[in-house]
Amino acid sequence: MFLGFTLHAWITIITVLAMFTILLFTRVRADLVFLGAIGILYVTGVLDAKEAFSGFSNTSVIVIGVLFVVIAGLTNTGVLQWIVKNLLGQPRNYSGAVLRMMIPVAALSSFLSNTTVVALFVNIVKMWSKKLGISPSKLLIPLSYASGMGGVCTLIGTPPNLIISGLYADKTGQVMNVLATTIPGVFCLAVGVLSIIALRKLLPDRQTPETAFQDTKEYTVELLVPSDNPNIGKRIIDAGLKNVEGGKLIEIIHFDAILSPVPDDEPILGGDRLVFAGQIEQILKLRDTHGFVIATEHVFSMSEVDTNRKLVTAHVPMHSPLIHRALGRTTFEKDHNMTLVAVARQGNRVEESPHMVRLRAGDTLLLECPKNMNINTKSLQSQLTFFETEPEQKIGRSTLISTLIMITMVVLSALNVLPLLQCAFLAAAAMLIFRCCTGDQAMKSINWDILMVFAGSVVLGTAIQKTGIAERMAYGILDVCGSNPLVVMTAICLVATFITEFISNTAAGAMFFPIMFEAAEKLGYEPYPFLIALMISVSCSFATPIGSPTHMLVYGPGGYRFSDFMRIGLLMNIIILAANILIVNLVYPLTPLQ
Repeated sequence: MFLGFTLHAWITIITVLAMFTILLFTRVRADLVFLGAIGILYVTGVLDAKEAFSGFSNTSVIVIGVLFVVIAGLTNTGVLQWIVKNLLGQPRNYSGAVLRMMIPVAALSSFLSNTTVVALFVNIVKMWSKKLGISPSKLLIPLSYASGMGGVCTLIGTPPNLIISGLYADKTGQVMNVLATTIPGVFCLAVGVLSIIALRKLLPDRQTPETAFQDTKEYTVELLVPSDNPNIGKRIIDAGLKNVEGGKLIEIIHFDAILSPVPDDEPILGGDRLVFAGQIEQILKLRDTHGFVIATEHVFSMSEVDTNRKLVTAHVPMHSPLIHRALGRTTFEKDHNMTLVAVARQGNRVEESPHMVRLRAGDTLLLECPKNMNINTKSLQSQLTFFETEPEQKIGRSTLISTLIMITMVVLSALNVLPLLQCAFLAAAAMLIFRCCTGDQAMKSINWDILMVFAGSVVLGTAIQKTGIAERMAYGILDVCGSNPLVVMTAICLVATFITEFISNTAAGAMFFPIMFEAAEKLGYEPYPFLIALMISVSCSFATPIGSPTHMLVYGPGGYRFSDFMRIGLLMNIIILAANILIVNLVYPLTPLQ
């Protein structure tokens, strides 16, 4: 025993701290980090084989996996697109816009993946905001907040709710209703929406990155090769034109033929148009060094690219392997047949050669690629987040069927006709039977990386409880906070909210479940209300862009800075915490243990 903890407890503590450090400060995949933590806890004897791999058979984790298929059915039949198209409308002012946006987003997030909902809405909200004359940065943070607050309104709305309710069922044998968090969640959502409207001056008015890309003449230049130029007949690489000072050759036009990317051994012909991207002043030096002249007509623009090529916008997510690397020093362009044209940071184009820019999280890239290129591949999506408007799904019979399937699943579970897991399986099967999605679409929709994180979170909670860490921390909190249950509940929820700003809310829920459960029992109260409050707390992280995957989805498109979230987020954390504690104790009064 050292400081009251056993050897196994210290192994668990060190493993947890190391795991969170790796997640915060490296780009190692989260699923590998959690798998490594499971391996350490098993190899060192902290957990036996059954305990170490219990997360993979946990009911809540399985429910999450099956729900991916249900969501695929709703997405492929155009349900989400129909909702977006018909609910936003034309509000008269900012308050109306916030209400029109946040309520549908929260409602969808109560039953669907928050990330899916926000990814669908980002481009729509940006275009909508321009029509309303409102800066997108005034709406994108509320969009992300709405998805988080909506997710807590049902057990299936966010993974921490399922994880905590599953652990509660394992511990007590009592199953929580799928709508257990609905009244507290809706109350906190209402408070959150009103708070956003009241605190709207704290929302930044940022220039979106795309504004830096609106006029391509500002960052591309075309040079013409005269018929008597001495470089005619030379290869691009031999003429020193592949990478020039301040930019890069991204396209060459031989009469009517357009080459992009440009091969190194492509010969230069008289009359060629060479399209360069980068710092215009530096690139124009080629007029003197190579004898080129400026083309009389600039044909390379956002709306006028080779019919076989297109310009796309992408954002660098928080855990992208491209962070801190210059694209010109990687094989990214060659591997994906893409050409980097420009880089924007916090709404402004970076004034240096795009290929030499060391990328940061939230940067926006303007890329040229084949017109029919599939940008939804796993390889690309693991490095960049693309926000292209998806083709509108055809609304028809399948749209109605998938909606009815989803509603039936929720109703049967809410009325306790069938357990949630059985309802989810039946709904997924119905989506396949009625062809709302294909088998391939269903399997591709399952995010195995996320499921690994969820399973690892469950195992983490098991280790914290088994080694006595939870009990010791519960006693420590009681020593500091006394025996007042409201004070203890508030203290644990406050710490959980803070921790969730830096780690996965699923991991925070699994980690704080045993602590909250032990504290409630030590006080002599039924843990149920305490856990409802915990569910809301771990899903309400507002103060940092890394607190939720949805925050990072809007971080780049909104042109935000890290501090933008803190300005309004810290106040939102306090407001929602107070609303949470108030409503939970009104709906679920504290009950002494029998």
